[in-house]
Amino acid sequence: MTLVDRLAQVANASTLRLTHYGRRSGMPYGVTIWFMVEGEVVYLATANRKRQWPRNVAVRPEVKIQIGSATFTGRVEVIADRATIEHVTDLLAAKYWYTRPYVALARLFGWQVPSAVFRVVVVPESKTFNS
Repeated sequence: MTLVDRLAQVANASTLRLTHYGRRSGMPYGVTIWFMVEGEVVYLATANRKRQWPRNVAVRPEVKIQIGSATFTGRVEVIADRATIEHVTDLLAAKYWYTRPYVALARLFGWQVPSAVFRVVVVPESKTFNS
């Protein structure tokens, strides 16, 4: 089964479990968060970039994600491109329909929604990271 197929099977799940590593300690930490899938890419977004997981993945980008019974290893990339952030915001509003009023209001007032956006580049199963 291809990576696209594996991700497509779990794309409609509400949340994933992200294992990230402390930026100083290197210790693994887990958090349950929203996500969006597009092809071979998993997108993560947060309204609060000061949370620990965004700060950690910005320094230590290797992560593990679990969506249902499927697990993936990947490398997080911070997205700074405005067009891509807007695209991910559209994906967020499409998947989590109840965020649409907030997204619309934020755009009306020129607020950045979300505060931070990340792309998880999933590593093929034959490769792993040393944690």
